[in-house]
Amino acid sequence: MTSRQTSSQQTSMQQTSIREDILRFLLKRGTATAGAIADHLQVTPQAIRRHLKTLETSELIEHQTSQEGIGRPNHLYQLSRKGREHFPDQYDQFALSLLNTVADTLGPEQVSKLLKRQWQSKAKEYRAKLGDAPLKERMQTLIKLRQAEGYMAECHPTEGDGSAGQSAFVITEYNCAIAHIAESYPTVCGHELAMFAIALPDCSVERTHWLVNGEHQCGYLVEAKGAIAED
Repeated sequence: MTSRQTSSQQTSMQQTSIREDILRFLLKRGTATAGAIADHLQVTPQAIRRHLKTLETSELIEHQTSQEGIGRPNHLYQLSRKGREHFPDQYDQFALSLLNTVADTLGPEQVSKLLKRQWQSKAKEYRAKLGDAPLKERMQTLIKLRQAEGYMAECHPTEGDGSAGQSAFVITEYNCAIAHIAESYPTVCGHELAMFAIALPDCSVERTHWLVNGEHQCGYLVEAKGAIAED
């Protein structure tokens, strides 16, 4: 292989890497201008616009025009449906097909029972793996479990919770590994919320954001019950 070919391959890989970074940034931010993306990735706005054009041609992103004051309108970029499906959420297609078959054969009530049982089983599995460690450690373990299942998940203490034994955390999941199931059977999200509550029995768990409602992420507030009582 010639040095020219090697250089060309390296350039192509770099371009692909930047486009992947753009998609991940939009997944987490929801919407962003070309300038904001360029600042975050420390790439020139001109280069970012070329990448955005390529991604839009590939139908991975789309944009809306926003006019703020006098001057040139801003383009706000966001992931398209195809762009969201670029991230790990595809393995639920078989599960969705199976659930549809159960619904057609045995009726929707059996599907609801099946989903409830599945999430109860998952909750017990999580509970066993989390153990009785301090809440911060359990949250870190929970996030690793979610990431292993295909979720782009993060966890952070709530603002102002600077105590040594942090008592409140926010879980953010930027994609849904069961997106297709949630769209067809939205009750599964209620089971998922209950799953977190069972896995963390000493905590209150509240949904703050929901992809199914059109938001760009799912979010959960986890707060130790003792801390709530003290408030």
